[in-house]
Amino acid sequence: MANDKSSMQLVANGILSENPIFRLALSMCPAVGISTTVMNGIMLGIAVLFVQVFSSVTISLFKNVIHPRIRIPTYTLTIATWVTVIDLVLAATLPEAYAKMGIFVKLIVAFAIITMRLEMFACKESVSDSFWDGLGMGVGFMVGMVVIGFVRELLGSGAILGYDVLGFKPLLFFILPSAGFFVVGLMMAFFNWIEIYYKRSKGLK
Repeated sequence: MANDKSSMQLVANGILSENPIFRLALSMCPAVGISTTVMNGIMLGIAVLFVQVFSSVTISLFKNVIHPRIRIPTYTLTIATWVTVIDLVLAATLPEAYAKMGIFVKLIVAFAIITMRLEMFACKESVSDSFWDGLGMGVGFMVGMVVIGFVRELLGSGAILGYDVLGFKPLLFFILPSAGFFVVGLMMAFFNWIEIYYKRSKGLK
């Protein structure tokens, strides 16, 4: 039971208290550039989830044989390997979606959140814990992308997943790249408010 609880805490940590986008403000380029629709958020979120989990597990497996002086190049090579795998899979299975977001999939190699988790967690912890941490951070990133995509697609085009739900386009501003920063800022404020409210309800400082 203790291990199960620890695993769930690691997952919850990536989704809530250390959400890559809303709490750590990392990997903002895709959060702003591609999160114009829910589907874009889901697709890139799945790709990052896959790369984060498998990179974390790989580094944890080989952490004892990685020389400290080449750890960052090793992380980059590991991430690039898994990015190549997911890039080829998406190109073969979902060509239309891949055509719209292929460049962002390739940019996952440079996502700070993945390298950071390899350096701060996977290279020090067990394979099991690294798996759950990677899962939490990956899901947290995907949740962030989907939430941003939902707000921008609904308010920018009046649709969700391509289906017209409002019958009109409320605020075309939300389709523009600058709106990504606006939505991210609002969500950051919301997450901070939740944390403050929780601490106050528990009598914490």
